[in-house]
Amino acid sequence: MNANLPLAPGILPSSLVDQEIAHIRRVMPLSLTGDLGGPILPASYWRRRLFELLDAGHASQDQLAEVDNLLAQLDEFEREAAADNES
Repeated sequence: MNANLPLAPGILPSSLVDQEIAHIRRVMPLSLTGDLGGPILPASYWRRRLFELLDAGHASQDQLAEVDNLLAQLDEFEREAAADNES
């Protein structure tokens, strides 16, 4: 594959996908924990960001695994939040 060919519109280079995943991995837990007022950004926001990454290009197997791990973290956060609300 020729690395000099431009990417189709909407396709992110692999390095940008890696950077986005790293950013989300660092910021998402802090944002979900938030403060006394609750999450700074809701799980739905982070879920949308992760799905946009998946839709933006051809993710590698490692990138797919990272996104899957982050989605699992969101699922766990939402389960815990629902259990807290039931208490």
